Amino acid sequence: MRQIKAGRNLRLFLAGWRGASYAETMIPHDPHSFNLAAHVLAAGQATPDKVALAILTLTGAERWSYARLIRAVLGAGGWLLAHDARPGDRVLIRLGNTPAYPVLYLGAIAAGLVPVATSPLLTGPEITAMAAVVRPRLVVAADGIAVPEGARALPADLPAWEAHAPCNWHLGPAEREGYIVFTSGTSGRPMAVRHAHRAILARALMQRGWEEIGPTDRLLHSGAFNWTYTMGTGLLDPWTVGATALIPSPSVQMEHLPLVLRRHDATIFAAVPTVFRRLLRGEMPGLPRLRHALSAGEALPAALRTEWQGRTGTDIHEALGMSEISTFLSGSPSRPAPPGTTGFPQPGRRIAVLSQETGQPLPPGEIGVLAVATSDPGLMLSYDGAAPPPGPWFATGDLVHQDHGGAVHYHGRADEMMNPGGIRVSPREVETALAGLPGVTDLAVTEVEVGNGSRVIACFYAGEIVPESTAQAFAADRLARYKCPRLWVHVAALPRGPTGKTSRRALVTQYLKAQP
Repeated sequence: MRQIKAGRNLRLFLAGWRGASYAETMIPHDPHSFNLAAHVLAAGQATPDKVALAILTLTGAERWSYARLIRAVLGAGGWLLAHDARPGDRVLIRLGNTPAYPVLYLGAIAAGLVPVATSPLLTGPEITAMAAVVRPRLVVAADGIAVPEGARALPADLPAWEAHAPCNWHLGPAEREGYIVFTSGTSGRPMAVRHAHRAILARALMQRGWEEIGPTDRLLHSGAFNWTYTMGTGLLDPWTVGATALIPSPSVQMEHLPLVLRRHDATIFAAVPTVFRRLLRGEMPGLPRLRHALSAGEALPAALRTEWQGRTGTDIHEALGMSEISTFLSGSPSRPAPPGTTGFPQPGRRIAVLSQETGQPLPPGEIGVLAVATSDPGLMLSYDGAAPPPGPWFATGDLVHQDHGGAVHYHGRADEMMNPGGIRVSPREVETALAGLPGVTDLAVTEVEVGNGSRVIACFYAGEIVPESTAQAFAADRLARYKCPRLWVHVAALPRGPTGKTSRRALVTQYLKAQP
């Protein structure tokens, strides 16, 4: 591997990328001389004074130009190398909701290091177990955030990174390890997912087939800096096309987001369904600059999308993805998802719906396991310590069917399927049917044991207390009898993880604890 200096050489190196077609950009012109961070910040080299990042408050914003951002990223890379890190070493990031997080993340990549993104909410035992898997060379942490047991963490110091001598862009094969993220642990324990530098190239498919973002856009993401959804959709994608990323300050309350969207002229808004749901409970000012909204992280209820359309005059475009490949199915402004569907494979993606019994592709209309081609440039290298995904398809574990128009209908996770009475039932199907239950603001269904080994479908809901007879009649009008909940449990709020996904496991635990 070799290194080049920042500035003119970077522009020369990346000149071939600007304006190239999709087919040309999927494989670097020189696949042995590539750097993910250099690719992300190349557009900013041409507009150094443009605002790359604005951290928003109700009355103003802290603004970062592209020149300042690039200087800080290269300084962070130089700082890491000065602490005896070497290209290929891993850096465990333990930072909170501050711009230091993306600066250090990209700085590590710029220097040829491998950042390991982790949630600051993890406890000491949790991060100790995860560090044992990835074996980082360095740990960089902010005050008050747990670090692995026995680790000597370097203190995060953004001013020092900005002042430090810059590193050179470390160029190497696009196939080499670029960064690591952990799965959410729904399979029992979080798994370390290794991604290559080339993964950034696949995001061009998302930019065209979901976000439709351009240099003049101002994308506001509701999440924190230290969330992978924010990092990709809220920061890396805007910067790759030379747009402006908007991130609310931690001081901005959820109910104030609509006002912030209006005051800061956001043209695209990205969030999870939970955020859209909360915003629609309050007043929505006119948003004349907003072109559309983006949703990911959990399934978007059709009723929520419809209400947002009616209140704002804009659409929400949903995307489906996972830690192993990010998003690859979506609707978009040019091709909105038909009602009740997740959307379409993004142009350039190859998917299949595989039989759970035979593993073979199924025809349209039949429910099976969603799979993506192992040749996809956005697919992970492997889980840490494991071989790359074998065969032509990587099975995601999501149950879907594809209609004759190509749209994909989501039926939930294969490991979440309910099986009362020996008949498989999708929780997503039941939740969609119950979405309009009067007085209910949020609900989720799952299977619970009620004694003597019997298992039934239970509906946990928030909002007004609904008479059981009313709820049962509502369900019976919309669902086959075997799909109807047998238990109706009122809760103050549904338990959700850091990404906003409902925790069905926590619902079952709460129910069992409440039993005599």
